[in-house]
Order: sequence, then structure tokens, then C-alpha cells
Amino acid sequence: MEFGITVLPEWAQAEGIERVLDNLQAAGATAVATSPYVMEPMADGAGSREPPADGGAGKVRLLDRPLWGRRSLHVRTAPSFIPDRALYEGLAYQPPAPDSLTEREGHVVADFIAAAKARGLKVHLQVQSAIPPGYRVQFGGPRPEDQPLGPDGAPVPDRVDLNASLAAPEILAYAAALAKDLARAYPQIDVLRIDWPEMPPYQFDALFFDFSPHAVAVAMEMGIDVARMRRDALALKAILTGGLTDGGLEEVVADPSPVRWYALLAERFAGVADLLVLKRRLPHDLVARWREALPASIGLLPQAFPPPFTIVSGFDFAAIAPLATEIGVKLYTMHWPMILRDWGTAMSGSAVSDRALAMALVALTGTGSGETSLDALVYPEPDVPHSAGDAAMAGKIAAARRAVAGRVPIAAFAHGYGPVDDVARRARVAFEAAEGRMWINRYGYLSDEKLAALGAIVRNER
Repeated sequence: MEFGITVLPEWAQAEGIERVLDNLQAAGATAVATSPYVMEPMADGAGSREPPADGGAGKVRLLDRPLWGRRSLHVRTAPSFIPDRALYEGLAYQPPAPDSLTEREGHVVADFIAAAKARGLKVHLQVQSAIPPGYRVQFGGPRPEDQPLGPDGAPVPDRVDLNASLAAPEILAYAAALAKDLARAYPQIDVLRIDWPEMPPYQFDALFFDFSPHAVAVAMEMGIDVARMRRDALALKAILTGGLTDGGLEEVVADPSPVRWYALLAERFAGVADLLVLKRRLPHDLVARWREALPASIGLLPQAFPPPFTIVSGFDFAAIAPLATEIGVKLYTMHWPMILRDWGTAMSGSAVSDRALAMALVALTGTGSGETSLDALVYPEPDVPHSAGDAAMAGKIAAARRAVAGRVPIAAFAHGYGPVDDVARRARVAFEAAEGRMWINRYGYLSDEKLAALGAIVRNER
């Protein structure tokens, strides 16, 4: 059994290290994850919002645990350590410079790690896999020349994620340098956890990534006919945005097997099949670069979308399993209706039934929710239960476990956002589906009542 809670550094700063660790252990946690930055509050409108706005849809989110006395606030961050500049020499991407906040508060992360280890907790350090500087989610981003591109040669604006093209050489070089730097700065950690080592499918247009020059170069090395890949991707996009029929959508609802629809796509659009092969190659190579740069003493845990979203994100569980110590599967269920709403809005140009389109998207992605219109596919308010069904969540963990075939453990990553009873429901499903390997993201959403509910789940399974 391993039950971990992600505790970002600001909570150790604001509540105090020992209080946080007391709360974790009272809830039955055996592991903790944090990140290599420190934070301070800013005036409203300055810096960035905490909690993150998730591309705008998450502006309804509020913290359960007040941070510096507030449930939402604006903040700024700084590195928690002094980077080794020699590791980044000659690279396009450089680590942010330490500043007065680093000098004043940076020690908190190292102290937190040491205190957790002294209590016998396993420690993970989480960073972003392809968003320089990588210290914090939805912060930073690539140069214009390293953006992923669609088949029309254009980037996708206003993405939830800020991932670069996974094929960009400078992104891969920075990942290797950062891995070495973190291992040097925090040698006590057990595992380095990398987020979004894939092409996150939050936006419809991002489903057709990546046609950047970097990705095209890899495709050509693989012997892929890039012209056909581009032509077929554009043809499929045209059908999805203007050529759907109610009858076709009803057929999807009747038989939503991703395997079946993948086979039909490959038969009709050979170039799209090639694109999906390329999509699987790029995350594998990115994860491999992270693994090669780490010492053997530090494990690697990539955390990714659940199946079948991984068909379009490119995360290949079977191929990546040999590179990982463990793989995390994110059951961040507040995102699922938001994603389907974006896809459905893009597809609604076909003048098909709103009900048929919503039901087809829910069926095809296996989210197990009851929405029957695009308007119902919304990011839930803090006090609204998430619509994802128990069987749907458990099925996604089961699919990931089948894919790795026992070669590496699968951990379910549940989310603490939402009302207490619903958080407990989703956590219980995650814990049982992954046979006792669960992480909760994140401490800021875990009121004392939620921590107690999680503790009851874990203790009952011991």
C-alpha cells in the first residue's frame, strides 16, 4: 500500500512543516510530493492566480485550506534552490534566477524533504516535463519556434497546458539538464515525478499535434510520409467539424470501443494512423531523456491522462513502462466535461443533434457521466459532485494496468477538488482500482474533514 498526498511548497511555508506532516500522517499517508519553488502572496491582479485557472474554466476553483488567510489569491514564485549554471551552458532555456524570495524561503523545500524522510515518508519531487522552466504547473512555456503545431502549421492559442513540442531538441536538452540539477540539489528524494509527458488533449485542435518542424523531422526519420499525414489529418478534421451525422454518432454510442474506431480510422486515413504512431514516439523519447539523466538511486514516475485519452495524447503505457519506476494515471474528473465541451463545440459545425454529439463524446471517452447536452458538460463548481461514474474511473485504471502487464506499478491519481462525500467516493474508487496505490492532488483542496475521510478509506484497507 502506498498513499501519497501532493503538498506544494507554499503549504509548508504557510502552515509550517511539522503541522503539514502531522496532518498527512494522521490521514494515513505514507508518501508526499512537493516541487522545487517557493511562493509569496501578491496584490490582486499581480503575478498568477492560485489555484490555477485551468485555461479559464477553473476560475470557479477555491482552495479548501486558506493559504495566507485566503481561498484564492495572486502569488509569485521563485526557485527554491541555486541552479548549477554549468549544466545549462549553451542551452536556449535557462533556469530562473534565484532572488530574495529564494534566499529568504528557499530552504523550506529542503527542510520539508528532510523532515518527511525523517518520519519515514517516501518523497517525490514533481516538475513539468516539457514546460520550461518546469518548476510549477501552468507557469512558463516554450519559445515560438518550439511550439507544437497543427496540420495547418499554426499553434493552438489559449491552451490549458503550455507544453512545448516534445520533439524540440532544446526542450529535450533542458529536461536532461534539469533532471541532473534536481538530483544534485535534492539527492534525498526517492522519485522524480514528471507531469504531462504527452500532448495533453484539452483542446480539440491539439488532437492533431504535432506538425512542428521538430516533430516533422522525427517523422521523416521514421519513414513517415509527412505530406500524406498532413493531408489525412486535415481531411479528418474537416469531417469532425463539418461532416458528422446523427446516425454516425448513434453508431458510436452503440459501440464506443476505441479499438474499433482506431481500426476504422487507420483503414480510411493511413496518414492519421501515422500521426498516432508519431504521437506515441515523442512522449517515449521525452521520458527516456529524463530517465537517462537521472541517477539510478532516484526513480522516475511519469503521470499521464487515463485511457483512452492517451490514444490522442500519445502516452504509450506499454512502451514507457520499462523506463519508469511507476506510472501515475490522473483521474482529474473535473477536467473531463471541460475537455468534451471544447471538443463538442468544435464539432458542432456539423449541425448534428446536440444530444447525440454529447452522448457520443461521453461514450467514446468512457467518462461514465450522464450528460446529454454540450451545455451540461461544464467544469463543476466547488460544491458540485463530479459526474464521472465509479465504473468509468475504475475501468481507466484497469486499462492502464492491462497495458503495462505487470512490468511497473500503476498508481491512481485522484483529485481533492469537490465536496467531501464526492472526494471520498472518487478516492475510494481510485484506491481500490489501483490496489492500494493512490495519490491525492493536492493538499490545498483537502480540508480537515476531507483528510479524515481519506484516512478512513486507507485504514479500512490495511
